[in-house]
Amino acid sequence: MAINRPTHQQLADIVASLGMNMDDAEIGFYLENMQGVFDRYDIIDQMPDDIPQVRYPRTPGYRPQPKDNPNNAWYWKSEIKGAESGKLAGKTVAIKDNVMVAGVPMMNGAATLEGFVPDVDATIVTRILDAGGTISGKSTSEHFCLSGGSHTSDPGPVHNPRKHGYSAGGSSSGSAALLVTEEVDLAIGGDQGGSIRIPAAYCGVYGMKPTFGLVPYSGVMPIEMTIDHTGPMSRSVEDNALFLEVLAGPDGLDPRQDNSPAQEYTAALGRGVKGLRIAVVKEGFGHENSEPEVDEKVRAAAKHFESLGATVTEVSIPIHTHGIAIWTPIILEGLQWQMMQGNGYGMNYKGLYSTTLIDAHANWRYRADDLSDTLKLSMFAGQYGIDAYRGRFYAKCQNLSRVLRKAYDDVLAGHDLLLMPTLPMTATKLPAAGDPREDVFARAWEMMGNTAPFNVTGHPSMAIPCGLSKDALPISVMLTGKHLDESVIYQAAHAFEQSHDWTKI
Repeated sequence: MAINRPTHQQLADIVASLGMNMDDAEIGFYLENMQGVFDRYDIIDQMPDDIPQVRYPRTPGYRPQPKDNPNNAWYWKSEIKGAESGKLAGKTVAIKDNVMVAGVPMMNGAATLEGFVPDVDATIVTRILDAGGTISGKSTSEHFCLSGGSHTSDPGPVHNPRKHGYSAGGSSSGSAALLVTEEVDLAIGGDQGGSIRIPAAYCGVYGMKPTFGLVPYSGVMPIEMTIDHTGPMSRSVEDNALFLEVLAGPDGLDPRQDNSPAQEYTAALGRGVKGLRIAVVKEGFGHENSEPEVDEKVRAAAKHFESLGATVTEVSIPIHTHGIAIWTPIILEGLQWQMMQGNGYGMNYKGLYSTTLIDAHANWRYRADDLSDTLKLSMFAGQYGIDAYRGRFYAKCQNLSRVLRKAYDDVLAGHDLLLMPTLPMTATKLPAAGDPREDVFARAWEMMGNTAPFNVTGHPSMAIPCGLSKDALPISVMLTGKHLDESVIYQAAHAFEQSHDWTKI
């Protein structure tokens, strides 16, 4: 079947959009001489696509009713049983709804994508099933993952199970909530500015943002390929480490990866922290929006590590305070170029593409008014940076990312881990209908000062619950390690977890 050829008017519009001037005869000349090019497109159109085979049977499932989904944490329920044996045998898993599961609807929190059904399993989905895990369904995610709060998803806000009416954190909001209610054993999160660690911190679970590229992103809807991360969320450190053993390692389909193999992360458990050198980062505390109780509990966590045998010292990394500024043009201009104008993938990407996602997501242009306020603001700022400054701030920030990484690496050369609050605050109230739109923006982005810099630098970083506030809301400490040194994070996190009950601190 032949593809549609451009009409004379379509080519005229292209010519004008490129700032060129041609009369009808010249346009006709180019139109005639383009036909051979499109003959080759016809050949490609007739060839089968090269996408991974779907191996495990499944049914489309169903959208759960509100009475069965009180926190709105599920987007879709569909049970898919994996292999009969493996590391995840007997464990149930929630898949964040930005991850493709063939035959199961995927909305990624956005009405403009509703109705899309992927034809491919993400690599991490296949690995979960190969390891014997059972997928229980898709967890609610924020609108195209553009919020650290849990109030922007078109399926509706996700409530924090520990305090209804409060944020579960985003954008992996449903994944964290489902862990707290013990509806699943494990959950997948995604993290471009903190979206694994933020909901883990607000809900009081464990969330690991692995080293950039360690876990393949193939089959996960991209935002900006230099900061895209996906990884494990769990109720225990042991489960988190075991889950990462299954998820990590190259798949040959993701150009973000450098072929670093998975390690036996569970082997680090039980080693204790004696001899570990932990650097408490001064600039991670005392932000304008820091809650004194959060800083106090996290400093107490540092003291607890010291009591367990670690060497704990305070260090200063001044550029950390500018980390979120370096992240901002990358996420805003990058997402507008790649995710929105590029229909998810853009070009110049040597990896697995989902052409069906490209086709489905491109339709946002016909429903642009339905995009979330947080995404619209991001798009406007990103497009302005591209149009007015030619993307130079994006480029400069990619250069500065090396300076930021070196600042952390210089400290990590003499220490094993960095320590700071995951977030400066505890979970906030969900914005109510009629609240000022400024509150919608504030609740989406106010908490990212410590998390976003490590998306830029790619260091592994884990949220670990370390106590409750006077309002019974979780507080979280964040440990960050050297690239590919997840084992040391798990070593310290496990010792901390096993030494006390964090809910009683």
